[in-house]
Amino acid sequence: MNIDKWIKQNAHNLDGQTIAITGSTGGIGKQVCKILASLNANLILLNRSMDSSNKQKEELLNVNPKIKIDILTIDMSDFNSVKNCIENLKKFDKIDTLILNSGAYAIHRKITDIGYDNVFQINFVSPYFLVKSLLQFLRKSKNPKVVLTSSIAHNYSKIDEKDIDFRTRKKSNKVYGNSKRFITFSLMELFKENSDIALSIVHPGITFTNITNHYPKLIYHIIKYPMKVIFISNKKACLNIIKGVFDKTDYMQWIGPSASNIWGYPKKKKLKTCTKEESQKIFEISENIYKKLKNL
Repeated sequence: MNIDKWIKQNAHNLDGQTIAITGSTGGIGKQVCKILASLNANLILLNRSMDSSNKQKEELLNVNPKIKIDILTIDMSDFNSVKNCIENLKKFDKIDTLILNSGAYAIHRKITDIGYDNVFQINFVSPYFLVKSLLQFLRKSKNPKVVLTSSIAHNYSKIDEKDIDFRTRKKSNKVYGNSKRFITFSLMELFKENSDIALSIVHPGITFTNITNHYPKLIYHIIKYPMKVIFISNKKACLNIIKGVFDKTDYMQWIGPSASNIWGYPKKKKLKTCTKEESQKIFEISENIYKKLKNL
């Protein structure tokens, strides 16, 4: 089966639907938006860079000049930026699907102005606050949905209640994995309580995206081509997100590449990487963080 055939079998016309997506200008995000544009979805691009968003808007209108594309700025490391974006999103008539696709891996570490490790804030604190703040607004849609781009890295660590944001850790995969573990299972528990809004947890697989830009240039050039051969392309990886747009995952499920979460086309499967007790503890911590930030 080729990619175009898969899309025809698993997607349908999205005319009249509005989809907001964070991280739309990255490798996977670009591919997702191209497919959604070809399916007639109206898009709200949520990114840090207005220039990158404007450039992408032109590209997408070349794909489909009939759709409507709006642009809002959001910097997940800046809490005020997140709050402003939330207020601007609420000015739209409705949002049918919110895709959380932005993320940060091995960036320069620092503590943000609201007191969290910046990787933890970008990948978990801000996305969770964004979703939680928009729950009531999302209900304006007949069939609202949230799609989260998770990662297999969430299984690289377990929560540490004495060091919630892993600020004392140095290994990037552990820090990133902890943040992805928090956002994955906090939303799992949140939407168990808000079942009128669908949730899709997706893992796109392992691919070469902007998130690998932290590698030194020499290492980047050494690993670039082997990674392209060994792992799936952005064009194929993005199908897991597209699958999430048209399907939903139940409690302790996710969508990922069919073979070992690395190769193949999207497949829904059980997620056995976290106990219900730990998942509920993550949710409890997440709710406490949200309540504290809501009062700022």
